[in-house]
Amino acid sequence: MNSKSVKYKMFTRLFLLLFFISGVGFQAVSQNISVSGLVTDKTEEPLLGVSIKVEGAATGTVTDLDGKFTLNCPSGSMLDISYIGFVSQKVKAQNNLKIVLIEDAFALDEAVVVGIGYGTMRKSDLTGAIASVSQKDFKQGVVTSAEQLLQGKIAGLSVSQSSGDPSVGASVRLRGGTSLSAGNAPLVVIDGIPGVDMNTVQPSEIVSIDVLKDASASAIYGSRGANGVIIVTTSRSAADREKSSVEYNGYVAVGSVAKNMDLLSANQWRAYVRENNVLNATDYGANTDWQKELQRTAITHSHNIFFTNVNPNGGYSASVSYLNSEGVIKNSDMERLSGSIAAHQYALDKRVKLEAGVTGSFDNWNPIDTRIFERTANLNPTVPVKDQNGKYTSIGGTNTENPVELNNNRFADDSRHRFLGYGKLEISIIDGLKAAGNVSYEYNSYQRRFYLPTYAVMEGQAEKGRGERSLADYKTMQIETYLNYDKEINKIHKLNLMGGYSYMKNVYEGFGATRRGFDTDEFLYNNLAAGADYRAGDVYSYKGESALVSFFGRANYNFLGRYMITATLRNDGSSRFGKNHKWGLFPSTSLAWRVSDESFMANTSSWLDNLKLRLGYGVTGNQDGIGEYKSLSLLGANGASYYDASTGTWKKSYAPIQNVNSDLKWESTAQYNIGVDFGIFNRINGTLELYYKKTKDLLWTYPVPQPPNLVGTMLANVGTLSNKGVELSLNGNIIRQKDLTWDANVTVSYNKQNIDKLSNETFQESGLKSGSLHGLRGLSGVYTQMIKEGFPAGAFFGPKCLGLDENGKYILNTDKDGNPINEYLGSAQPKVNLGFAMNATYKDFDLSVSTYGMFGQKVLNATYMSMYDPTRLPAQNVPDDFLTSGIKSDPVFSDYWVESGSFFRLQSATLGYTIRYFKKLGLSKVRVYVTGENLFTITGYSGVDPEVNYSGLESPGIDRYNTYPRPRTVSFGLNVAF
Repeated sequence: MNSKSVKYKMFTRLFLLLFFISGVGFQAVSQNISVSGLVTDKTEEPLLGVSIKVEGAATGTVTDLDGKFTLNCPSGSMLDISYIGFVSQKVKAQNNLKIVLIEDAFALDEAVVVGIGYGTMRKSDLTGAIASVSQKDFKQGVVTSAEQLLQGKIAGLSVSQSSGDPSVGASVRLRGGTSLSAGNAPLVVIDGIPGVDMNTVQPSEIVSIDVLKDASASAIYGSRGANGVIIVTTSRSAADREKSSVEYNGYVAVGSVAKNMDLLSANQWRAYVRENNVLNATDYGANTDWQKELQRTAITHSHNIFFTNVNPNGGYSASVSYLNSEGVIKNSDMERLSGSIAAHQYALDKRVKLEAGVTGSFDNWNPIDTRIFERTANLNPTVPVKDQNGKYTSIGGTNTENPVELNNNRFADDSRHRFLGYGKLEISIIDGLKAAGNVSYEYNSYQRRFYLPTYAVMEGQAEKGRGERSLADYKTMQIETYLNYDKEINKIHKLNLMGGYSYMKNVYEGFGATRRGFDTDEFLYNNLAAGADYRAGDVYSYKGESALVSFFGRANYNFLGRYMITATLRNDGSSRFGKNHKWGLFPSTSLAWRVSDESFMANTSSWLDNLKLRLGYGVTGNQDGIGEYKSLSLLGANGASYYDASTGTWKKSYAPIQNVNSDLKWESTAQYNIGVDFGIFNRINGTLELYYKKTKDLLWTYPVPQPPNLVGTMLANVGTLSNKGVELSLNGNIIRQKDLTWDANVTVSYNKQNIDKLSNETFQESGLKSGSLHGLRGLSGVYTQMIKEGFPAGAFFGPKCLGLDENGKYILNTDKDGNPINEYLGSAQPKVNLGFAMNATYKDFDLSVSTYGMFGQKVLNATYMSMYDPTRLPAQNVPDDFLTSGIKSDPVFSDYWVESGSFFRLQSATLGYTIRYFKKLGLSKVRVYVTGENLFTITGYSGVDPEVNYSGLESPGIDRYNTYPRPRTVSFGLNVAF
C-alpha cells in the first residue's frame, strides 16, 4: 500500500470522526430545552428561594417570590430540588413542572428559631428545657383566648378553664405550683415585653409561643421566673413577612349548657310527696326547671381584620378585632373591641432597625351573682317563676329566693381598658455585635358599676337600694437595653454573649364608694349622693408604687455543633424586699451533647435523626406574694377615737396594723433538669424531661407574740415546697403525601408535690386549715383541707366513712372514745396531665382535634354533700338519685364525698375546607370551617364537671354551688386572605 493511500484512509477516518463528534455536539446543542415550573408546599403556597440545579452540571437557579423558575438544560436532564426544612427531590426536566415539596420533619424542627428571652436561638442549639408551638400546631378552628392555644400542647403545662363565664380566663400552671400564697402563673413576655397580659393578643395574630420550663432557661428573668416563662411572638411586626396582605378571620358560635344537675322534676317531687304521704308539702302548681329558667342559647361572634404592608426598607401592620360573647346564663355578656398598629423601618443599609407599636382594647361585661346557682338547686320545682299578676314569686326563707328575680333585678356593668405602647431600637455596631433596647408603657383601668334597686330581693329591699362605683388604675413603665454578640470561628466554635439592664416601675391607685337608702332607682349608680345611708368604710382610696432594677447576662458556647454550654446570671433589686434583702442573685447553667453527631453513631444515621442529652440547674424567684409595703411597719385606723382637749373634739385613732420585717424577700426556687431530645425515621421527634425543683422561703402570714411585736401576725419567708416529675412529648409526621398529611402530638406529664417545711424556730405552724365550707347548709365552720408538712397542697383531711347504718346515718371511722379520726383523703392536685392533638389534610379538606385530661386528683363534691339531706324535702329540692341513696343524715364531711376527679375531654374538633376557586379572583386563601367545643368528657365523677377550681394551691378542688356552667358550642368560621 503506497503512502498516498495510507494518508487518504487516515484523512477519511479523521474526517468521519470529526463529523461524528460535531454531529453529536450539534445534536446536544439542538436538544437543549427551556424548563419552567412552580414550587409550592403541600398547601399550594409558593416557596421563595428554592434551589433548582441540573444534576451533574453547574447550571442552576432559584425560585422567585411567586415560587416560579425558568432555566435551560439538556433534554433528559434530572433536576435537584432542595430547600431548607423540606425533603429534597429529583425530577426529570420538562416544561410546566409543578413541584410540591414535603416538610422535612427533623430538619424543619431543628431550624426553628426559639425565643429564649432577650434574644433567639436555633432549636438545635438549645441547652435548656424549652418547648415551642407554632401556627401549624395551633387549633385551626375557634380559639377564644391565647391560653387555649397551649391546652394539651406542652408537657407539664396545665391550662384549666373551670368556669364557663365568657369574662373569666383560664388558669395556667407549669410543673406544679411553687407558692402557697403568691401567684403560680408563668410570666408572659409578648414581643419582648415582659409582664403583659396574654389576652391583649388576638389568638389569630400569634405566630409562635415558646415556654421556658426549667430554671436554666427562665433564670434570665430572675425574681419573676419561678413559675416559668411564656414567650409570645406575634405577627404585629411585619419584618419577617415577604409580601403585603390583608386577612380576615371570623366566626359565629352557638352555645348551650353542656350538663346540668339531675334534680327532681315537679312530677318526681309530687310522686315523692304522694308515695310518702307527706302532709306538710305545698304544691304551687307549676312545673319549673329552675336551672333552665336561667339559661339560654348563647350566640357569640368574633371578627378580626389584619393588614400588612412591607417593602425592602420597612413596613407596617394593623389589626382591628371585635368580639361579642353571650354567656349561657342570661344577663352575662362580654364585648371586646381591640386594635393594634405596628411599624418598622430600616436605615443605614439595614444596620439600624426602628420599631414602634400601639395596642389597645376595651372590654365590657356583665357579672352575675353566683348565688343564683344555689337558689336553682334549692327551690321547689312546683313554684312558678311569676305569679298570676306577673310578679316574681317569693316563698320566703333563707337561700330560697327566686333566682330569676335575683338575676334580673340588678344592674352590673364592669369594664377594663388596656393600652400598651412600645418602641424598639436595634443597631448593628460591627459584624456580630448588636445593641438593642426597648421602652414600653402599659396602662390598665378597671371600673365597676353596680346597683341593686329598692325592689330587689335580699339586700336591695333590706338596704333600700345599694349603689357602688369603683375605679382601679395600673401603670407599668419598662426600659430595657442589652448588647448581643455572635461570633463563629472556622465553623467550629460558636459564641453568643448577651448582657443588659432593665428598669421597671409599677404604680397603682384606685378609689371606691358605696351608698344605701335611695328614694328613687332612677339614678342607678350614677348619683351615689342620693343615697342617705352612709357607713364606715363605704368610701376608700389607695395608691402604691414599686420598682425593679435588674442587671443580667448570658453566655452560650457551641463546639462543633455537638457540645454546648449556657450560663446566665441576673441580679434583681426590688423596692418590695426588706432592707436586709434588697437584691437577689439568680444564676443558672446548662449543658448539652448531641450524641447522634458522634462518629461512633454513624451506623444509626439511617434511622436516628437526632439524639441530644441536656443537663441544667438554675435558681429563680417569685416576688408576686410581696406587696409594695409588706416589709414596713404600717399604721392604720383602728376604729377607736380619742378626745383632743385642745380642740374639744373627738378624733380618729391610728395604731400599728403591720409589723416590720426587714428580712422579707422573694420565694426562691432551685431546679434541676435532665432532658433527652430525639428524632427517628424523619417522622417522629420527642423530648423526655426529668426535673426536681425545690422552693424555699415560702411566704405565709404567721402568728407572732405581742410583745415584742406590735401586731399579732407577720408575713415571713419560712416554708419549703418541692415538686418532682417527668414529662414526655411526642410529635409525629405520620403521613406526608401530596394529597394526604397527618400530624399528631402527644404530651404526658407526671408531677408529685410535697410541702417539706412550714415552721422554723421563730415561726411555728403545725398545719393550716383551708377549704372552708362556710355558707353551705349545715357545714359552716367545717374545713376540709390542710396545708401540712409531708403532704401536697390541696390535701383533704377528714374522717373515712365506713358506710350507712340501718337508719341511713353515716358510719365514721372513730377512735376508742368515739371521736372521728381525721385522715389524709387525697389531694386536689392532678398527678398526670395528658394531651393529644392531631391535624390532618386531604386535598382541600383539613381536620384538627384537640383533647386533654387530668388524672389522679380528688374533688370534694360539696354541692351534693349539702344537698343529700332529707330535711330539704318537701320545701326544697334534691338530686333525683337521693331518693334511692339510703341517706337519712344531716350533711357530714367525710371521704364519702371525696371522689376521683380524673377526666379526659374532647375539647375541640374542626373540619375545614379551602376553596381554591377564589385564587382566580386574587384571593390567596378562602377557607370555611365548622368547630365543635367541649364535645364530650369521660369521667367517673358524679357531679356536673370534674374540672373545678385549679387556680390556686390554698383551696383547690372543691365543687360547690357557685360554679358557672361550661357551655358546649358549635361554630362556623371563615378565613380569607389576599
